[in-house]
Amino acid sequence: MSATTLSPYKVTGPRVLRAEWAKFWSLRSSWITLGVAVVLLMLFGAIASYTYSPGAVATGGPPGPGSTGADSDPVSLALTGVSFAQLAIGVLGVLLSAGEYSTGMIRSTLAAVPRRLPVLWSKSLVIGPIAVLLTTLGALAAFQLGTPGLDGEKIALALGDDGVLRSLAGAGVYLGLVAVFGVALGVLIRSSAGAIAALVGTLLILPGLASLLPDSMYDTLSPYFPSNAGSAVYALHQATNSLSPGAGLAVFAGWVLLTLAGAAFRLARTDA
Repeated sequence: MSATTLSPYKVTGPRVLRAEWAKFWSLRSSWITLGVAVVLLMLFGAIASYTYSPGAVATGGPPGPGSTGADSDPVSLALTGVSFAQLAIGVLGVLLSAGEYSTGMIRSTLAAVPRRLPVLWSKSLVIGPIAVLLTTLGALAAFQLGTPGLDGEKIALALGDDGVLRSLAGAGVYLGLVAVFGVALGVLIRSSAGAIAALVGTLLILPGLASLLPDSMYDTLSPYFPSNAGSAVYALHQATNSLSPGAGLAVFAGWVLLTLAGAAFRLARTDA
């Protein structure tokens, strides 16, 4: 009897993708973490918009919870929750990949997919678009929920105003890339705790530590740090010493692709 008769179903990219899709939605943590990310986006965005108080800044008093100074705009207020949502989304990406190493399930996965790399690509293709779609909807909801709170303010904008939709969609794209970044870190480090620490360190701690550099060096390097480049993607207005949205997307995507390349190399060359 031929090998084809014994194994009529070949391991193909679409089949691996369907398997990872089913695996993703079978985990309760997927539903919970995605829900937490969207709720954080809407909740913090709405709170920031309703507590915005430019008068306190203008008079020299302490700013309100939603006030970030003279450069505040409705989009930056609505996207206040991105800093929190990125952690939830990134951790979900880590758990999707590194979680299999913790439970030992990775051996079964790689036995079913001997070529290995389709597993990494499929995990990324599953979580990335889902994160983009849901977080974009969350960003839109945060903006719409906060709009009544800014009624009558000089900074008020409508959804159809120039750059608003681009910025809100940019937040979703950034968070989708963060999810893929988490998957890549999980495969590269193969430890949930280690990959989460690397995620937090890269996105949150690195920019703070870099402030210890000389000012000239910091000003040169700062825009290219992952989280700073990512924030440029969804900024309504380009800040001083910041990248444009397109350049920020290219730089952050480069960081993600570099991490994916490292994860692919380790997955293909080392034992599970």
